[in-house]
Amino acid sequence: MYNRLQLFVESGNESIFFWGARQVGKSTLLKTMFPDALFFDLLVSGVYNNLVQHPDSLREAIMANPEKTPVIIDEIQLLPRMLYDVHWLIVNHHVRFILSGSSPRKILRAGVNLLGGRALRYELYPLVSQEIPDFDLMRAINNGLLPRHYDSSTPKKLIAAYIGSYLRDEIVAEAKIRNAGKFSNFLNAVAFSNGEMVNYTNIASDCGVSSTTVKEYFQILEDTLLGRYLPSFQKRPKRKVVHAPKFYLFDVGIANYLLNRGKIEQGSELFGKAFEHFIYQEIYAHSRYSDKEYLISYWRTTTQLEVDFILGDHEVAIEVKAAKHADSRHFKGLVAFAEEYEVKKLIVVSNDPLPRLSGSILILPWKVFLERLWANEII
Repeated sequence: MYNRLQLFVESGNESIFFWGARQVGKSTLLKTMFPDALFFDLLVSGVYNNLVQHPDSLREAIMANPEKTPVIIDEIQLLPRMLYDVHWLIVNHHVRFILSGSSPRKILRAGVNLLGGRALRYELYPLVSQEIPDFDLMRAINNGLLPRHYDSSTPKKLIAAYIGSYLRDEIVAEAKIRNAGKFSNFLNAVAFSNGEMVNYTNIASDCGVSSTTVKEYFQILEDTLLGRYLPSFQKRPKRKVVHAPKFYLFDVGIANYLLNRGKIEQGSELFGKAFEHFIYQEIYAHSRYSDKEYLISYWRTTTQLEVDFILGDHEVAIEVKAAKHADSRHFKGLVAFAEEYEVKKLIVVSNDPLPRLSGSILILPWKVFLERLWANEII
């Protein structure tokens, strides 16, 4: 059992939409947090069929069990029209709902509104280091951080099943993608450009589709919470900067499998890519779970100077290096960025054994960086 850090900060007694990709642990968390809640799991065929055939049964069950609160409806996207009843119960009986699902995309496509602002939005992400006792970096890098995958001693088949049944089948069906083979090729192309600047034209050429279709596919991944853009930092640049965003898949293990990376060993080139992806996952989750919701971006000039992550309004600049001893070769991007902007903290996250201060640049072992991040000491 993991102690998840998503605790619905500042939700009070408001109703909640709770989104997250499949298998991140939404249902488990809700059952742990609210053991006495009235729980409707729409993946259970009997529950689903009863609510389809007898929609009044939702209201009747709630009226008969007023002490069971909140009311949880899991996989709400399977029955979008139920939100009309939910809306009525919130307005007329002040019932508190937690409505969880893999994404709101299907609801929006059905033309149903998301309760007109009467529910707060929260998300759950793959596991982060602070949620895992005796956290193992190399297990996280190789297995990914979906709970079942991280726990498994043989995760490859689990990840293959996840990609096959969910990413390649369910997402294709939900998004009404006409050519499943092209979308499958697109997923592989996205994995190859994971953590890199997005070039729609090149990906379109690789997949045999138009750039417009590629943009639609990226939107599907973003809407279903399976990936997200990392924007370029462009505020008042003196140097010419790159404007294209980067794109990261939501879990390092999924990217590994799509790339057929095999076992990743520390010190390899593959480790460096996966290590950066892992640090990004941690930073993004912290920005949301802590309720700070600071902007995360990257900075790159046309002369190839780069900083991996800029937090907030140039408050913190972070470079991620897999090296066991970070040195001046790794500082060039940070130094250049500090020449343009007033930065509170310049940080290199590395595999160094101990924290060091080199001029104005703080070198932190990844474990120390994560401890300080989750203690809210980085930003």
